[in-house]
Amino acid sequence: MKISGVDIRPGNIIEYEGGIWRAVKIQHTQPGKGGAYMQVELKNLRDGRKNNVRFRSAESVERIRLDTKDFQFLYPEGDMLVFMDKETYDQVSLPRDLLGEAAAFLQDGMDVVMELYDEEAISVQLPDTIEALIVEADAVVKGQTASSSYKPAVLDNGVRVMVPPHIGAGVRIVVDVYEQTYVRRAD
Repeated sequence: MKISGVDIRPGNIIEYEGGIWRAVKIQHTQPGKGGAYMQVELKNLRDGRKNNVRFRSAESVERIRLDTKDFQFLYPEGDMLVFMDKETYDQVSLPRDLLGEAAAFLQDGMDVVMELYDEEAISVQLPDTIEALIVEADAVVKGQTASSSYKPAVLDNGVRVMVPPHIGAGVRIVVDVYEQTYVRRAD
């Protein structure tokens, strides 16, 4: 589907210079002289490169719709992660880099949504929040209760997050996967 260069919005997937790109940030500019244009920060979905491109309103780009499919995470295998299609039970191995920092939050049997383009996996979306166990937490420093202070803690997957002073080791908490922040205590 062709769209005008100024109609690009963050999150849109477009085809540009033979690659598949996701619009990350946009800035609409209307200079005093000349036509308006859209400054778009693009991220390549295959190799992770970033590019800043200027699109004029007269230019058109091909907008791509990705297919989404439900998969289940099975296990890590070296630098690869193995997922299973929940409908056909086919197994797919993907490089760990495709998930970035979120890969640390994968748990056995976790349901994920995979975005596919021509049957090729482009990205994997984990749930926004997960439950994790705190294995190590610093002691509270006395006298720091006047302001809202947070202390560092280490989760069972090795990720460090900041938690409120009343949370200690052995407590299950809910963590935002993409921000890597404490949300609340698990029920």
